[in-house]
Amino acid sequence: MDVVQYMTEVGQQARAAASRIARATTAERNNALLAMADAIDAARAELTLANGKDLAKGRENGLDPAMLDRLELTPARIDSMIEGLRQVAALPDPIGQITDMNYRPSGIQVGKMRVPLGVIGIIYESRPNVTVEAASLCLKSGNATILRGGSESIHSNQAIAACIRQGLALAGLPAEAVQVVKTTDRAAVGQLITMPDYVDVIVPRGGKGLIERISKDARVPVIKHLDGICHVYVDADADLEKAIRVAVNAKTHRYGTCNTMETLLVDAAVAAQWLPGLAQAMQAKGVELRGCEQTRALVADVTVATDEDWVTEYLAPILAVRVVAGLDEAIAHINRYGSHHTDSIITENYTRARRFLTEVDSSSVMVNASTRFADGFEYGLGAEIGISTDKIHARGPVGLEGLTSQKYVVFGDGHIRQ
Repeated sequence: MDVVQYMTEVGQQARAAASRIARATTAERNNALLAMADAIDAARAELTLANGKDLAKGRENGLDPAMLDRLELTPARIDSMIEGLRQVAALPDPIGQITDMNYRPSGIQVGKMRVPLGVIGIIYESRPNVTVEAASLCLKSGNATILRGGSESIHSNQAIAACIRQGLALAGLPAEAVQVVKTTDRAAVGQLITMPDYVDVIVPRGGKGLIERISKDARVPVIKHLDGICHVYVDADADLEKAIRVAVNAKTHRYGTCNTMETLLVDAAVAAQWLPGLAQAMQAKGVELRGCEQTRALVADVTVATDEDWVTEYLAPILAVRVVAGLDEAIAHINRYGSHHTDSIITENYTRARRFLTEVDSSSVMVNASTRFADGFEYGLGAEIGISTDKIHARGPVGLEGLTSQKYVVFGDGHIRQ
């Protein structure tokens, strides 16, 4: 296969389909999503067979158990894909919404209309259910999409793609509105991220290495986050029982997610009183603690924390702990070492809470809540394509609205500028 020629054709087809999807009615797009759900339900045997090929190849290639688990399409995961499509169909349609209408002194009315971005390229690894998540959100938000999944899930993704095409056809929409790249050649990624004539934005979902490579080489705007180095800061005026509950949840609810706490900061004023109980709760759950000198003086069996620990996303039962001299030092630590993802303060002091919200430079900042809430579903977005730590266009969980833009609209009645 000539990858450059193939990807150019994919891009051209996506650009042509984007104009049709942008003007499709809400009913057409919803009907396509519901038809996709029905097609997946009817194709369970085919999906399981295709997924079996990927799993067998993965075992042959020595994929680790965690990767094989992410790759597997269990009956429950197929159920989840079907339910996800139906949930996205039920979400409010953002396209065409006009907001912020105001009369100007000239007599014209000026507002903003929400519109699709156009063509969205999504690059992801291993989990084939991402194919459905990405396709549904892009379609609902009026965009065409080009999906490039990992080579380890090629058979699963192509089987899912057949169901997507069937759903689009039944709704009278072009099959090219959602294209799943058919080649496993890595050159396809390089081509996808350097086609600004055909692709409007790239969303990478995967490990830090993948995202760094795409961010470095892309000639198309990228919505991304590299790390989830999330913090919880326990303030001197914290409800200490509440602080235990939140910190334990933020770290141990799930270890492998980008909104899991990786560093715990504790005000020196309450460290001696609070840290031993927190350490006991964490160690009871098998969490290894790595601490500063003050932490190690207060708690037994704590490994020495190095500078590397403050910038590490463990994605594992490991927690870095630092005692700080108050709010200023906590904010300075977060803004220096954090990844601008999600950070939380535990305090009953309103003034300090407001300072934390104002001065911490992250996409989600919380008061008295677990960082694990940084999620599109929990925020009421219905679903998300990912979480962005960028500052331009989309920041935080990226749902339907994050896959759109706005343009100004003006209403007049023969008005002319004097």
